Parts: sequence; C-alpha cells; structure tokens
Amino acid sequence: MTGAEQPEEVRREVVAARRIVVKVGSSSLTTAGGGLDADRVDALVDALAKTLAARGAGEKEIVLVSSGAIAAGLAPLGLPRRPRDLARQQAAASVGQGLLVARYTASFARYGRRVGQVLLTTDDTSRRAHYRNARRTLDQLLAMGAVPVVNENDTVATDEIRFGDNDRLAALVAHLVRADLLILLSDVDGLYDGDPSIPGTSRIAEVAGEKDLEGVSIGSAGKAGVGTGGMVTKVEAARIAAAAGIPVVLTSASQAADALRGRPTGTYFHRTGRRSADRLLWLAHASTPQGALTLDEGAVRAVVEGTGSLLPAGIAAVEGEFSAGDPVELRDPAGRAVARGLVTYDAGEIPQLLGRSTRDLARELGPGYEREVVHRDDLVVLRA
Repeated sequence: MTGAEQPEEVRREVVAARRIVVKVGSSSLTTAGGGLDADRVDALVDALAKTLAARGAGEKEIVLVSSGAIAAGLAPLGLPRRPRDLARQQAAASVGQGLLVARYTASFARYGRRVGQVLLTTDDTSRRAHYRNARRTLDQLLAMGAVPVVNENDTVATDEIRFGDNDRLAALVAHLVRADLLILLSDVDGLYDGDPSIPGTSRIAEVAGEKDLEGVSIGSAGKAGVGTGGMVTKVEAARIAAAAGIPVVLTSASQAADALRGRPTGTYFHRTGRRSADRLLWLAHASTPQGALTLDEGAVRAVVEGTGSLLPAGIAAVEGEFSAGDPVELRDPAGRAVARGLVTYDAGEIPQLLGRSTRDLARELGPGYEREVVHRDDLVVLRA
C-alpha cells in the first residue's frame, strides 16, 4: 500500500461527536480597524453548514458562540479602536450585535439554515431558574433545526457580572447543552510551547493532562487587538470543558473545516474528568462570590477532603454583604480560597453563629438554626 493509499488519520471522538459547540473570536470575523469581514464570516459558515449537511456522519447539531459584536460596532460608530470604558463598549455592542446576527442570518440562509440569537449573562448560568430556561431555549432551537448563535449580553452586563471573555462562556455553554465536543477557533492554529512567532517553538498536538502544560509559556493577547481573550483564556476554557468530560480542539478559524472533520489540526485536549452537576460547574467558574467565610483548620479538612457540609462550628470569620442563596468563597486561615458554596444564611445572621454547634444554636435560637451554613450539595472544592 502506497502512502497515498493510507487511511486518513482522524480523531475518533471528534468524528463521533453529535452535538458540537464552536466558539469563534472577534479577530477571526472582523478587520483590524473594526467592522465585519463578510468573506471570513462566510468561510466559517461554509465549514459549519457543510458539517451539518455531511452524509454518513450522523445527525449533527452545532451551537455557535460568537464574539464580534463590539468589534463590529466600532466602524459604524466612528470608533478607531475598542474603547476601554464600559459605556462605549456597550454602545458598540448594541450596534454591532444586530450587524453580526444579520450577517450570520444571510450567510446561513445560503444553505437553507435559520439562526437564533441567544444573549447570556452570568445570571443565566448561575441562577437555577435562568439556567434551566437557557437550556430549554437552546435545546428547542436545535430540535427545530436552527443554529443558535450565542454571545454574552454585552449591552447590559457590568464589570461585576460578566463572563469577561467568550472562551469561558463557550465552555459553560458546552456543559449547559451537554455537548460532545468544544471547538475553540482563533487567529492561532493551536497551542505552542512558546511564542509561535519565535523560530524553534512547536505546536502541541495533544494535551492529556496538566503535565503536558508544564513549562509552557502562554501569551495573553491576540494578534488583531479587537477581542478580550487570548491564549490564556482559551487554555482555561479548554481545562474547564475537559474537566467536565468534554474534549476540546483549539485551532485557527481557517482550519475549522479540518477540525470538524476530525483531522489532527490544532491542539486536542482530551477529557480529564466526568460530567459534573450543572450547578457545581457554574458555581466554580461562572459565579461571583458575594462574600467570604474563613474556616478553621478542621473545617478546611472537612470541606476539602471530606464529604460533609459546612457547619457554624467551623467558621471563624465572615466578610461581605450577601443574602441566603448567594455564592460565597470559603477560605482557609491563611486567606486562600479552598471552595465556593451557596450560603443558607444572610451575612448579618452569621456572626452570632461563629464557632457554635447547631445543637446549641437550635436550643437557644430555635429549630430553624439547626442547619448547615453551606450544604455539601451546594459546595464545590476549588482545585489549584
């Protein structure tokens, strides 16, 4: 058998994936000066639509997480570059989001495909009712044959309640829709062991675990300067998804078609964990702690190594203003965050509980106080 007759090497999990989340960055869709590049958008849509229509590949579904709203709004508003202040960013997003979805609508229409716009904030992944509603909407769009186009709702998100980059949003959406695969597209064709512009650096073909990333220098900025993400956010998103049981391909937008076909392009992150409870993933990666509880050494061991809930007896101090049901950070005596959880008390109630047993509290304050401060089912340990 000659070399030309050798079977093509493919990534089997990629080929077998039925539901796929694809994330594309601003720099892959726009010109450096702002404004959508119609040819780039069409090239991406070509790859996605052909994957959806491929015969013999099984029924495929794609959710597209797309940056580009702010970048698309720059030129129409006469802004020479991405503004730093939130108000003008939101104005650019307001103008650009419509242009972005209109461009996708026209491009997918060439293949008889409809698109549906879905704008998310952290509330939609951190509040259970919102989370369930977002999942139902995305599931229904997919069931009706539409392609959901997801973006952060930049027009209303604030600095305090935003994802900050669509890479992390894509990882959370992949978990939200129970995806089989996440593909992260940017202007770089994979993860390198150093600055890819420097001769001698090599692309890392596969990442099976944290050991494969040891000694790897990860840059922080994209080439075009119109987005918020960089390789740091992409690797972190890949870690989140892989730890949740979802394999990831990190490559350039120009290689989207090859990535979707399972060809060994870019960097492939093997799954490193199993799918976890939805609320634990958002609690670890999407929630914003509203306060903090400092634990004694015994409580730290119980939380990190054990399976119990956090009781008042193990709490040494409380910080912040929060209400029952809010996420809080759990810290060790040195101030290091070891976990996050949903608190069952208001901040003002906790000082009187510090260091006391639930039995004593129930006897003095009533049976309603014989409960945990953070239940184990609403607690996630943070890995270093």
